[in-house]
Amino acid sequence: MTVMKFLIAALASLGIVTGAVAQQMQAPPQGDQVGQLAELLDLDENQQQEIRELMGDAEARIAPLEQEAQALQVRLGSHVEPNYDEAAIRDDASRLGALTGEITAETVLLQAKVEAVFTEEQRQQLDAQIAEQQRQMQQMQDQMQQQQGGGQPIQ
Repeated sequence: MTVMKFLIAALASLGIVTGAVAQQMQAPPQGDQVGQLAELLDLDENQQQEIRELMGDAEARIAPLEQEAQALQVRLGSHVEPNYDEAAIRDDASRLGALTGEITAETVLLQAKVEAVFTEEQRQQLDAQIAEQQRQMQQMQDQMQQQQGGGQPIQ
C-alpha cells in the first residue's frame, strides 16, 4: 500500500477524515486528534502546532460545505412526493455531487499536508501501526466468518 493509503486509514481511525462520515458522526475535537497523533508518532510541539493550524484552516473551509451538503440532502428528501420536480431534484443532486467533490479534495489536501509535517521515521512508524491495525482487523473478520460458519465447507 502507498503511504497515502496508510495515512488515510490512520487519520480515519483517529476521526480526522471528514465528509460523508463526518456528517453521520461527530468527530473528536481537534486537540484530541492532534494529541492522538502526537502520542502515536511522538510529534514535537512545532509539529503539533502546525497540524492544529492545518486542521483549523481545513475545518474553516470544510464546515460550510458540509452544512450546505446536509441542507441539500434534506431538500432532496423533501422532493419525494407524487408531484415531484425532476429539474429541481437533478439540480440539487448535481450541487450535492459538486460539494462532495470539494469536501473530498479538501480532505485529501489536509491529509497530504499533515503527512508533509511528519519525519520519514514518523511515516515509517505510521506505516507499521496501520499495517498492524489492518492485520488485526483482518484477523477479526476471519474469526467472525468462522463463527458464522463461513469458513466451513458445506457437507
